[in-house]
Amino acid sequence: MWNVRKILITGSAGFIGHYLAKALLARGDVVVGIDNLNDYYDPQLKKDRLKALDIFAQIQHVQDRYRFVELDLADKFGMAKLFQENQFDVVVNLGAQAGVRYSLDNPSAYVDSNLVGFVNVLEGCRHNKIKHLVYASSSSVYGMNAKQPFSTEDCVDYPISLYAATKKSNELMAHTYSHLFDLPTTGLRFFTVYGPFGRPDMAYFKFTKAILEGQSIDIYNYGEMKRDFTYIDDIVEGVVRVMGCIPKPQKIKSTNSCSPYKIYNIGNNQPVTLRRFVSAIETACGKKANENHMPMQPGDVPVTYADIDELVADTGFKPSTTVEQGIANFVTWYKDYYGK
Repeated sequence: MWNVRKILITGSAGFIGHYLAKALLARGDVVVGIDNLNDYYDPQLKKDRLKALDIFAQIQHVQDRYRFVELDLADKFGMAKLFQENQFDVVVNLGAQAGVRYSLDNPSAYVDSNLVGFVNVLEGCRHNKIKHLVYASSSSVYGMNAKQPFSTEDCVDYPISLYAATKKSNELMAHTYSHLFDLPTTGLRFFTVYGPFGRPDMAYFKFTKAILEGQSIDIYNYGEMKRDFTYIDDIVEGVVRVMGCIPKPQKIKSTNSCSPYKIYNIGNNQPVTLRRFVSAIETACGKKANENHMPMQPGDVPVTYADIDELVADTGFKPSTTVEQGIANFVTWYKDYYGK
């Protein structure tokens, strides 16, 4: 495992970015975080994550190893300047326009952040000899694939949302830069990440709010959805482990490609029914939910289930947090944050 030192985290005011910055500072790394603090969801939550990170840095006496810059990934010249002024060892690109359903209403936001912004990240890595680019992909790239569990060797040429299409595009773009410029890149297909300080557009966040306030919740696909819910601590541990596993040129099956390029799934490897997930929230809240059963929404998929054999083999790490424990942690945080 390679001991990285100076790391750029894009999307550092986001859910995963906030926790990753803490983990890297705690182990002694120098961290520069960027975020554009957009209003896709309440920017105050992002500002509070940044505040919590500042407090953490003060308590740990690591203020000199952490810096935040408000910057948009789509800002070509700002991104180039950032890379030129810093000698990053590793870049972790978590900044992106998230959300499957929002991509139906505002596709241009996904083009700007997930495509234009990602090219700017790739160009920064290319011209500044970055040793490893780790970037967030998504389980959404699997679309309506019928084979379970989802494997990184599966065909993912048929996305069913623009969000998924942009994430698949990121993988293709990364491979091109790995091939042309010998840039080591690793894509991480995250599976339904949840936990304290999470995104308020996610179902578990909305369910908790509604149950505590006595409102009804919409249960899509009549409760028959299954998700590979992955707790934030497991995601962060997986990212940290992968950062130290720099891919070497390797032949990709059925191709002539031999590039320093890798894709991993990071999921809990144990799909959970929506019914069990809601039950965990009810238990943690101490209240029953009033459920409205609905058909599946456009762009959504019935099941996600991660094959993580390669992740385990290469990093020795396997996510293990149960949904009951993870949800209990989230609800405790939610009540404290919102004063419920």
